[in-house]
Amino acid sequence: MDGVPPLPKVLDRETLRRMPHEALIDVILFLVQRQEKLEERIAELESRLNQTSQNSSKPPSSDPPGTTRASKEPSGRRPGGQPGHPGVSRALAKKVDEVLELKPHRCGHCGGSLKGEDPSPDRHQVTELPPIVPHVTEYRLHTLACAGCGHETRATLPAGVPEGQFGPRLVATAGLLTGAYHLSKRAAQEILRDLFSVEMSLGALSGCEGKVGSLLEGPVSEAHEWAQEQPRAHADETGWKEGRRRPCPWLWTLVTSAVTVFLVRPRKKWAARELLGRFKGVLHRDRWGSYNVYGGRQQICWAHLLRDFASMTEFRGPAAGRIGQDLLNKGRRMFRLWEKVRDGTWDRGRFHKATRRLRSDIEGALYAGAECGHQKMRQVCRRILRFVGDLWTFTQEEGVEPTNNAAERAIRPAVLWRRKSFGTQSERGSRFVERMLTVRATLRQQGRNVVGYIAEVCARALTGQPLPSLLPVK
Repeated sequence: MDGVPPLPKVLDRETLRRMPHEALIDVILFLVQRQEKLEERIAELESRLNQTSQNSSKPPSSDPPGTTRASKEPSGRRPGGQPGHPGVSRALAKKVDEVLELKPHRCGHCGGSLKGEDPSPDRHQVTELPPIVPHVTEYRLHTLACAGCGHETRATLPAGVPEGQFGPRLVATAGLLTGAYHLSKRAAQEILRDLFSVEMSLGALSGCEGKVGSLLEGPVSEAHEWAQEQPRAHADETGWKEGRRRPCPWLWTLVTSAVTVFLVRPRKKWAARELLGRFKGVLHRDRWGSYNVYGGRQQICWAHLLRDFASMTEFRGPAAGRIGQDLLNKGRRMFRLWEKVRDGTWDRGRFHKATRRLRSDIEGALYAGAECGHQKMRQVCRRILRFVGDLWTFTQEEGVEPTNNAAERAIRPAVLWRRKSFGTQSERGSRFVERMLTVRATLRQQGRNVVGYIAEVCARALTGQPLPSLLPVK
């Protein structure tokens, strides 16, 4: 406080009694204001300390020991399949390599001789992996001299034979071990040696990654363009590491109904523009500012909102805590109503009518929080109100969901990969990562075989044929 005299080191009763009346008032006001600021700072630090995956965007893996997870009320049912649930058993293989007919020779009761055929014998199948031995083909390129002119001519490799030492399926497998199954290079090297009896150096393994990554550029670009033409998409991003590059890039994803695309780019607005491209549909997103470059219809993620509401309940002050609890209760009620739409009990029209009053109450509570005396409460509510028109798109439009869970689920394997591998070391490695993540996620969405696809890409590239597409088969 301006004009306050320097405070004595010791504030005892006698010192305060000798101070002038006006100076004493100034000191008291100064101490009160300083106490208020310290209490706000303490509350902010306690709020950070108490952040978990339930009241912030922190991942569940960062929760401290003993953190209780929010869960539904116990249903009273035992774990596992419930009565009436269709059982799942392994079906008999249609293609059988060997059939052994086993017949009893003696009666198990009296020991008499047995003859004849059982028209419907019990079938017991055993599936086993054969020993995997690599197939090595040696091409001996002869050089012959012409009897007429003496010129020496060396034989050439047939079409479709790689110039390197590894065939297309082996190259694809090496790339898949690190790119699709997220193994370290040394672990991939061990698997190639132990399971396939193939010795491959770390440098050769990196070369296989580079070859697979470069071949996938065309199919991945085509898939990215297709995703930008879809009516709905989910977007999200997470941190990534690329060698010593600073600032570190981010891993972005765009998830559609049949194609998922990944990009390793900086966390900048131009990267969001590159990710979205000419997309004009409904975008599911969080409130990260880079996505503000998109001017079309949007759906803000309600899972993030619920975590914000849960955090508000811990704000100090009766007004802030009450508003936060009110928002949390109404948000949870909205999800209970949404479950009726998701399980087919309600249609979207009925849901829209049922949420009109709820929408008004939630927006009213947000406006009240934006004007309350709690600084952090005002900031959070005002940030949410910037997107108030994009909170309710899912109540009106078919196919739109209230959460961005599709993008968060898609990006989760990449987060685990980053933690195990500590990211990539070069831009080439980042291109390999984004393309392999795109291929694996997309083919899993479509129920297609990842190994077969990568092998086909490598084989077709050798013969100059068009590469197989990542687009869904109509």
